[in-house]
Amino acid sequence: MELASAAWQTDLGLWGLFLASFLAATILPFSSEAVLAAFTMGSWPLGTLWLVASLGNWLGGMSSYGVGRLGNLERIAKWLRTDPTRALKWQARTERYGAWAALLCWLPVIGDPIAIAMGLGRTRLIPTALLMFIGKAARYGGVLWFFR
Repeated sequence: MELASAAWQTDLGLWGLFLASFLAATILPFSSEAVLAAFTMGSWPLGTLWLVASLGNWLGGMSSYGVGRLGNLERIAKWLRTDPTRALKWQARTERYGAWAALLCWLPVIGDPIAIAMGLGRTRLIPTALLMFIGKAARYGGVLWFFR
């Protein structure tokens, strides 16, 4: 299945973009930027692509936040195969910066641990959600600007 093929875009549609964006915001290694770039070759309006990708990625990031909020530091560190002292450092950083750290959840590799650490640190939900959306939406805005 060729990435730029119109057939897979038609088959999956915007739900496929949403799912790709959601999965990319979890600990699964996945590039939603490539999928979004392929969608720019289709007939969808850029605003729609931006909104669908941003919402999917934001909800994926918020699910990582939820895992941290519901979880236990030692268990999550073991599940992520990281040293618990390293996880404690991430938690301390999020407690230091609070919800503002959510602006960095779009970053590759470290964005997901930041979201989980914010949940573990019990950052306030509304500011965390809002700032996470802003960061992720800005990233997708940049991708769309580049590929327009």
